[in-house]
Amino acid sequence: MNKLKSVLLLIAFIVGTPIFAHVGGHDSENSEIFYLKGKQIEGHFLMAKNDKIFIELLNGKTISAPLTDFSFSNQSNLSQKIAHLKKLNLDKNLVETKESILSFILFLLSILLIVIFIGFNFREVNSFAKFSYFFLTFFIFIYACKTSEIVTPTTISKTDPTFIETVFSPFKTLVKTRFDDTYFYVESEGLLSHNMMVGITNWQQQVPIPQGYSGANAWLIPLKPELSDSPLSLKTNLMKGAVAIAPNGVPIFNPLNNRGEDAYAIGELDQWGGHCGKADDYHYHIAPLHFETTAGKNPIAMALDGFAIYGSKEPDGSTMQTLDSYHGHSINNGVYHYHATTTYPYFIGSMRGKITLDPSTTAPENQLIPQAKTTPLRPAGEPLKGASITNFKSTGTNAYSLEYTVGSQKGFINYSWDAANKYTYTFIGIDGKSSTSTYVRK
Repeated sequence: MNKLKSVLLLIAFIVGTPIFAHVGGHDSENSEIFYLKGKQIEGHFLMAKNDKIFIELLNGKTISAPLTDFSFSNQSNLSQKIAHLKKLNLDKNLVETKESILSFILFLLSILLIVIFIGFNFREVNSFAKFSYFFLTFFIFIYACKTSEIVTPTTISKTDPTFIETVFSPFKTLVKTRFDDTYFYVESEGLLSHNMMVGITNWQQQVPIPQGYSGANAWLIPLKPELSDSPLSLKTNLMKGAVAIAPNGVPIFNPLNNRGEDAYAIGELDQWGGHCGKADDYHYHIAPLHFETTAGKNPIAMALDGFAIYGSKEPDGSTMQTLDSYHGHSINNGVYHYHATTTYPYFIGSMRGKITLDPSTTAPENQLIPQAKTTPLRPAGEPLKGASITNFKSTGTNAYSLEYTVGSQKGFINYSWDAANKYTYTFIGIDGKSSTSTYVRK
């Protein structure tokens, strides 16, 4: 009876002893930049638990927040880390399935050893053998009862609008933004705070006027971007309409014009990478790298497939890494993004995200939709051979003067508009002759 009591006490001690398992530690030795509800913080990802992300700040303090409170790029990066942990645990489960069978067998073996201990006379066994017997029984019982911990995955619901807002916030005097569950909307007049048109040497006599990208005609950025299985090349597609939007609300078109020519290489663009289309609509054809000054670590534009366009630096401020054939990448398990460069394709080689094409257009002059529209106010101009735009300036409220030079002679287009949307154009040719036309926007 005393021997049985001893055995029962031993079992009670073993079963009552807690066995701890902890999965933790920093995901990376280097700190990361996080955007939490638009506020920048720096620290280390710790874990995901109960639908919250835990971040250890550099000062040692730990904070937690739902995944959707982080910026889009953070959401994707964190979700991939969590998915990686899930995969590790799923792989581990395959092993644990086999181990569970072994554990059950070992558990039965430990019970058998205890039964033998009760019925066997140990008085004739030496101390070393007794110790070995007890140690083996204890080890088998512990191994049979071990447990493991599984991390629950978290997925992205949609882009964090506050992340996109950081792109346009430096230009709030020119841009209005809003969002719903599907899109982030960008409203603007398509006019700039910086100068325009100067430096163009291949000109079709167009000048920039406001375009009314507002209300139902705003630019739309999808909040739930998806990677495409067949990215659409800009070399043979989308030579009509915009493919991205700059932080000042100006659209960015394909680097190739509607004839398939590199607009920058043939002198169609000004020193900021833009020019005017047939509707007197100013737009860029290359991602304007001059916005890096105001953007900091934020993107310098947003592609209309929902992915960000950065300048010469990565989102963490480090030097840009090697780009793929689409002119972007997804590095360090982060979200896909494009980069702007000074050589073709300048910012997008192919649309990495899923897009919808306008069924009324055909390649190469097709365009993606939804797309804000421009409405021509006057007949399209004709190319002016040998002309270079040498000056562009404001001459008053809603009034501008464009100066061009052919050889040593100067010409001008002076134009303005009033509150009734009446536009007046005065054309002064290089021969000094003048003519005036008026148009009313309906």
